[in-house]
Formats: sequence, C-alpha cells, structure tokens
Amino acid sequence: MSKPGVSVKSKSKTSAPKKRTGPHPVDVHVGARLRLRRSFLDMSQEALGRALGLTFQQIQKYEKGSNRIGASRLYELSKLLEVPVQFFYDGYGEIIGGSAGHSENADVDPFMELINSPEGIELCRHYSAIQDPNLKKKVLELVRTIAQSDDLINR
Repeated sequence: MSKPGVSVKSKSKTSAPKKRTGPHPVDVHVGARLRLRRSFLDMSQEALGRALGLTFQQIQKYEKGSNRIGASRLYELSKLLEVPVQFFYDGYGEIIGGSAGHSENADVDPFMELINSPEGIELCRHYSAIQDPNLKKKVLELVRTIAQSDDLINR
C-alpha cells in the first residue's frame, strides 16, 4: 500500500512522442516569407536588423526558421515591411495540402520556389518596373520560349 498523500505514478507503456529535429515547418515558412518581402524591398539583413535593434545574424536565424519570431516581433516586422501580419503565413496551408499537420515531402510549388529565390525576386522586381504593356508581353513570350526550349532539351 502507498502512504496517504503520496501519489504513485504508473509507468505508461506508450512510447514518448517523437521529437522533431530541426526547425518547425511553420517557422521555416514564416522565415521564407520574411526573406521574400525583405528581398523584394531590396533591404539588407543588416538594415532590417538595425531597424529592429537586432544583428543581421538574428535576422538570418529568423529567415532560416531556426529561431522563432514572437508575436510582437512579427507585428513590428509587418509594420516595417509594410505588409499585414497574415502575409507571413500566406500560402502555408496550400503548401502542406490544406491541413494543419506537418509534411516533410510536400510538393514544391514552382511559384513559391521562384519567389523564394534571389533570381526570382530580381526577375519579378525588374519585370514589374517595365511600364510598356507591349514590352511586358514580349518579355513574357521570350521567357516562355526559353522555358519550352529548355524543356525540350532536358527531355
């Protein structure tokens, strides 16, 4: 018998939940969106860090998802980068198939891959700077032709 007032813990036969290694997928997504917006504004990690009173290394950790961004810091970032807080979460549900679970093997969305690359951001920035609608169409036709010929070559 156990003594009064002393609880006896039984050992559970269920195994402990698996610990995740690496950053949480939401933190990685939020960090990628931070990098996307910062890059689109042509702002350096150092400049963003200075505006927040942080080092550029801290911004790097945020962008990699290795450090989580707290709610108040996310609010500050939304104001500095002139986007709503929701911007940082946009697209997350679509990437993981609309569920709130985790997916290590989620298909990579070509659009997200493009805008998360430095070249994609630069391409979008320069394309959006073109004022002439006819020239924009010609650039689009050029890119489409290059993509189609690249696809034929790589078959």
